[in-house]
Formats: sequence, C-alpha cells, structure tokens
Amino acid sequence: MPSVPVTECRLIVHPPSSGAWNMAVDEHLLGWTSRSGCCCWRFYQWAEPTLSLGYFQQYAARAEHEASRSCPVVRRASGGGAILHDRELTYSVTVPLDHLLGRRRQWMYDAVHQTLIAVLAMKGIRASLFGSSSLGEERSAEFLCFKRRSAGDVVVAGVKIAGSAQRRSAGAVLQHGSVLLRRSLAAPELPGLCEITGKSLEPEELMQLWRQQVAEALTLRWHADSLSQEEEEGVAGIASEKYGSPSWTEKRRGS
Repeated sequence: MPSVPVTECRLIVHPPSSGAWNMAVDEHLLGWTSRSGCCCWRFYQWAEPTLSLGYFQQYAARAEHEASRSCPVVRRASGGGAILHDRELTYSVTVPLDHLLGRRRQWMYDAVHQTLIAVLAMKGIRASLFGSSSLGEERSAEFLCFKRRSAGDVVVAGVKIAGSAQRRSAGAVLQHGSVLLRRSLAAPELPGLCEITGKSLEPEELMQLWRQQVAEALTLRWHADSLSQEEEEGVAGIASEKYGSPSWTEKRRGS
C-alpha cells in the first residue's frame, strides 16, 4: 500500500453507551467527515450486551440465536453478519473519499487491521489477515459475523477475533469494527483473545497501544476531542428517530 501523508485526525473516546446511540454517533461522524473533509477515529464500548444486525440481515433471523434473544438489538448501516457486542473494544474511523484510505475498500480494511496485528504482536500474540478462499465463501451465510470469514479479517490460531464493515456516502467512508477480547455468555460459541491465547488484554490497554500504532503506521496526528453540545443533540435525534425505531430495526431489507 502506498504511504499515507500526515493527516490531522479527530480522536474521540466514548464510555459504554446504548446500541442506538453508538450507531447514531457513527452516522453523525460519517456526515461530519463528508462535510468537513476531515478524518475522525473513535473508540467505544456498549452499556449492555447488544446484538447488532448487518444492514441486509433479516430481523426474524435473530430468534435463531438463542443465547442473545434477551439482548437489545440494533441494526447497523453497514453490511455483514450480526455481532454480539459485549466483552470487546469497538472502533470507527471516517475518512474523505479522496483520502488514500478511502479510495479502495480493501486498502482500508487491511491498513487498519495490520495496525491491530502489530499491537497484538507487542503482547506476544501472533495474528494474521485471513485470505480469500473457498472457506470464506462457505461461511458467508453464517448469522454471526465472527462465525464468518472474509479477506482481511484478523485471525489468531485460525479463529476470527476482529472484523470490520464499511458504509460509503457521497463524500466519505465509515469503517467500524470489533475486537473480541473475551467470551460473552450471550454468544458462548465465540472465544475471545483471552480464551484462545490465555492472555488477558483489557479494553483500556488495547486502546492506548492501538492509538499509538495507528498514528505511527497511518501517519495521523491526533486531536483529542469530544462531541459538542450541538453534535450531541443531533446524535440524540438520529438515535431516537432511526436506530432506536422498530421501523428501522425490524424492516425486511435482505432477501
């Protein structure tokens, strides 16, 4: 991948929040980047175990996953499989379409995931990118994202521990993804890094190491920030009218 010029980037770290709020913030930041031409990186977590559906998934399919039936559900604006957000660290990044990362879909996946692989190596964990194969195609119909395999996913000992999805607008691209740190009772079939490697990595430590690695590898200069009051009001509206609405969450979208 060609080198990326130094870029000023807004950095936001949010405390655990609801699914509707988290998805509304990501949508807001996609619009903000499209309007401003500036980049933003956000780390966040979830206030309670929450199931997020990919944009094209059937709402009714969630009933087939018994362990998460009692969990709140939200629908993402990005594609892919369902994710049970619990004992993980979630990130999102928005860049203008004319930024090098935004020009090619796979470049962005690989560049971000390579920084995570470098961080895991610092902790003595050997991770790699999953390559295209028939195995990935065979697993594309799995309900849960972490049971699927796509080119660029991060795997440890053959098990997927991180994946991302994208949403593109007229002027920017949003990529968000999750790093599975520990097994959740709401998705017991999915081991996290702790179960796979026997090593504990807490969200705060991963966040600190990852932000340093991202800045170095992608030549970003962080500008620590938070949402303004006006932005928070806008996000609250998006969360209430869209991501918290059954008309969005339960609408049939795929075939």
